[in-house]
Amino acid sequence: MSGHSKWSTIKHAKGINDARRGKLFTKLTKEVIIAAKQGGTDPEGNFKLRMAIQRAKDQNLPNDNIERAIKRASGDGPEGEQMVETAYEGYGPGGIAILVEVVTDNKNRTVSDVRSTFTKSGGNLANAGAVAWQFDQKGVVIAEADEEAAEELALAAIDAGALDFETDDGVVSIYSTPETLEGVRTALDEVGAAIRSSELSMVPQNTVALDAKESMRTLRLLDQLEELEDVQRVYSNADFPDEALEEYGAQS
Repeated sequence: MSGHSKWSTIKHAKGINDARRGKLFTKLTKEVIIAAKQGGTDPEGNFKLRMAIQRAKDQNLPNDNIERAIKRASGDGPEGEQMVETAYEGYGPGGIAILVEVVTDNKNRTVSDVRSTFTKSGGNLANAGAVAWQFDQKGVVIAEADEEAAEELALAAIDAGALDFETDDGVVSIYSTPETLEGVRTALDEVGAAIRSSELSMVPQNTVALDAKESMRTLRLLDQLEELEDVQRVYSNADFPDEALEEYGAQS
């Protein structure tokens, strides 16, 4: 598994176990509201809402919170009307590409916060379209599995339409098209996979290998961006050496 993919799995584990659960729940709630606002409040007819609900459940957001978020999107509260979804693009240490997805009720505040975070960490905000072309939207399912079980899961996923998979240290990451994501997850559920998460993600077409110093600066930047109130998700094409991930993980 590449250092890029390994960092993604580390983030998922942190999201479940972290003391910052309250902030994570806020982000998940916003995601449900936006999805319901854009495509309707019935999950059966709204793929994006189904994915948002599934992601929220994977991260243990209570069902009551999910239901309240959907009601707010339908007009029962101001949040559904005020929030908008957008994305910012930039460059980090070593020239890596970074995508920042946000949900905000104040674009001026958000872009100021994002730009400041980039600048303080040695990066810079770029114009729309500068780096987005380097990423493809894919479905990503992450499950726990030993080496023998991982192969079985991968075969079941490929039969259901998965494109590729990676395994490392008890974790298998399975990639699909957005259209086949639900079918892949269902197939894995049917074979008893211990699924950590399934979601639509922006996956880089190619990665940029960073040295140890650049890796530490980049990891801090990615974490700082994710800590911003309006930021939902952060993607990059950085590839980190294992030793940098281990060192940074020990510091977090």
